[in-house]
Parts: sequence; C-alpha cells; structure tokens
Amino acid sequence: MRRFMFSCALAAIGASALVPTPAAAAPRPAPVPVTDAVTAKLLGQAGTATARGAGADRTRVTVTRTEGRWAFGTAVLLADRSADAHPTGSVFLARSDAKGWTVAFDGEASFGDLAAASPLVSGNEKAVLTTPVTPMYAGGDYRTGMALPFAVGQTWTLTGGPHGWGGGAPLSSIDLSGGDQVVRAARAGTAYTMCTGWIRVIHDRGYSTDYYHLWSSISVNGAAVGQGAYLGYTGTDVTCGGSATGRHVHFGLRQNSAYVPIAGHGIGKWDIVGGAAYQGGARHGSAYVGVGGGLYNYGALGFNQGVVDANGGGSLTRRSGPGSGYGALGSLADGATVTISCSASGSSHTGRYGTTALWDRLTDGSWVSDAYLSTGVNGPINGWC
Repeated sequence: MRRFMFSCALAAIGASALVPTPAAAAPRPAPVPVTDAVTAKLLGQAGTATARGAGADRTRVTVTRTEGRWAFGTAVLLADRSADAHPTGSVFLARSDAKGWTVAFDGEASFGDLAAASPLVSGNEKAVLTTPVTPMYAGGDYRTGMALPFAVGQTWTLTGGPHGWGGGAPLSSIDLSGGDQVVRAARAGTAYTMCTGWIRVIHDRGYSTDYYHLWSSISVNGAAVGQGAYLGYTGTDVTCGGSATGRHVHFGLRQNSAYVPIAGHGIGKWDIVGGAAYQGGARHGSAYVGVGGGLYNYGALGFNQGVVDANGGGSLTRRSGPGSGYGALGSLADGATVTISCSASGSSHTGRYGTTALWDRLTDGSWVSDAYLSTGVNGPINGWC
C-alpha cells in the first residue's frame, strides 16, 4: 500500500511537471505610423503607370493637425520634372483604432463622415467637407457657380486649352495668364496648401479647384476663402514636379476626389470647349475664343441663370408665353445674362446643343426658348411653372 501511494505521488509529480506553464502574452505590435498608412493609400490609388511605379520616396505626406487618435494633413505624389507632368494628391483625414488607421481623401464619402466626427475639423470646414457626395457632374448638372480664377472684370489670355492635370486624360485643366497676374479663388470654400506653389480650394457640391505654379502663394490649412480671395501670383514654380514655360496658373477642376473633364462646365460665364490636348477654347453666347485669345471674367453664373446663346449672333426674342406663337415683348442680346423663375413646355426649337420644347419664364415675366440659353443643365433649372 505504501509503495502504491508513493508511486501515485511520483506519478502526480511527473504529471505536474509535464503541464506547460502559460506563455506570456505576445507584445502587441506597434501601430503603423499614420504617414505609412496614408502613403500606402496614396500609392494604391495612383492613376498613371508612372505613379503606380513610384515608391514612398516619391511621396510627401504632411501631418498638419493631430489630436488623440485623429490626424489631418496633405498627401502628395511628386511628379517628374517633365512636360505635361503635374503632382497629384489629396487632403486626408485619418482615425486610428485597434485595427489600425482608417484613411479618407477629400471628395470621398468616407471623408465627409470622418470630418463630421473629427475634433480637428473647424465649423467652417465642416460646412464644406460634409457636403454629401453627388453623382459625377451631379447627374447631368454641369453648373459650378465659379468665376474664372482672377479678378472679375479683367481679361486674361487662355494660354492652354483643356489638358490633363497629371498628363493624359481627363482633360481637366486650362492655363491662364495676364492681367494683374493675381490668382484668385474661383468660388468660396476652404483652402489648403498642397505644396509650395500649389493651392487646393474645396467647394460645395463635391467640387474642388487646384491652382499650380504660383509664386508668393498663401500658406493655408483649412482657411475659409471667399470667391475672389487672393491665392498667389502666376508663376513657374514646380516644387512638386512638372514644368512651366512662362508664368501662368495651371487651373484644374475636380469632383468627388478625382479630376474631371473641364470641357462642358461653365466657369466665369464661359462654357469651356474641348479639343485635342491644349487646344479647344471657350464660348460665351455665340462668341468663341481659342487658345491665345482673351477671356473676360464676367463672374459666376447663378444656379438659376443662363447666358443667351443665339447660335450665331443676333438676339433672342422674348415672348408673352411659352411658344413662338405668343406675342413678342422685345429681345435679348447674344451673351446677355438672364434669371429664370420656372420652366414649361412649348413649341420646339433647335439651338447649339440640340432640339428642345422647353421654355423658361424669366423674372420679368417674359418667356424664352431654352434652346438658346446656356444654363449647364438639360432641363428646368428652377422648377416647373
């Protein structure tokens, strides 16, 4: 019996000796720096073969604000110092949790969600950055509410027609120079310095505008700017890459986090007209200006306004009702700006952009055919009468 008990005791000792001691918990890996997370997203979204082949050494991530688990800043993919090359980049918001960083770029739906919750975003910024993302071109709506990026009343030279921001399509940008050489915000919004010589202004309705090659540009980190606010002087700055022959501003149009074709959009009461890269021009009423010509800045076209395009000059007859059978009440000069109160169906007419039976009632009570108005929208722009 004693031998049995001793054997059991030995067995118990042996068993306990074989039980592994609990392993110490593995140390939690250090969180990835926010700059690495932003860089990975930037490179992952690069849209050109050159950009996709770039490494982290071709990026510039600048964290301008931090608080707790939040970070805010700019992310730029540098360009080669070659013709047709321009840097690309975004304003970013990032929030960390146990899984890592969630990063969003301006124009993305998730960017607006983060902006609404972030303590880093001011009230003025929230009003713009949380604007709901709309369908590209707002579902066929090409209105921008923008002036040209210089003082209203000045005439500048269109030195380059629609061409790409980062080379190739989309032809999102035009080059402008002249006047007092002061570059101004095309529409109110919040402004950010992407790099020396490059300012981005984020507007409502998903739009933003880029201004590159600037000299003496402002240094901003979310400042509210009004339409016409000073951004810098035309120049030849290529701090972040590209090239510039002769001082000018490279003006680019973005919507929903991507560059979009600038042709078809109304800016400064001109409809930008496309063509081969650096060709094309702009049209105000029936007047067309090509590369090398002067663009007068008429200011922004209101969202309930149109520019008379008599499709060849002359004038547009105002009627007492929505059709050519109604009495004439006078006429409007080609290029005139009108304000529309509502629209209705009437007699059919063919203008520059096609045939329509839509008629617009103006604020003075007279009617004109929508076929002879440039409004930026195919359809009523201020409701039905």
